[in-house]
Amino acid sequence: MFDIYNTLKEQQVLTPVAITDNTARVGTVVDLVGFDALKYSIAIGTLADADATFTVLVEDSDDNVTYTAVADNFLLGTEAAASFTFADDNKVRSIGYNGSKRYNRLTITPANNTGSAVFGVTAILGYPLNAPTTNNV
Repeated sequence: MFDIYNTLKEQQVLTPVAITDNTARVGTVVDLVGFDALKYSIAIGTLADADATFTVLVEDSDDNVTYTAVADNFLLGTEAAASFTFADDNKVRSIGYNGSKRYNRLTITPANNTGSAVFGVTAILGYPLNAPTTNNV
């Protein structure tokens, strides 16, 4: 069996919390130094509003100041497939990044959300330049 425990590192970028508005949630910046792979895992809980939508945007930056939307050819999967609606209770979505910029972040923007929506996002970094990685306990 292969060891992924020592070759992956997880970073919480959006804490799971109930939201009741349409404010964009910008995730904590992920610094890719020392890693050659990034995947976001979006854990969706209960979405109470009957017509809410949640749009995913992935951005990258060379300097951690100026962020731009990642070109589709640097995404593994699509932002549309990672986005979700009120009908996606208790599912998981994911999207990967294979670009060359050092900094990355994910934003989820709700629309028509007047109920309670719960979701959280974890960044999973892989292909470390040095292993084993530092794993959180």
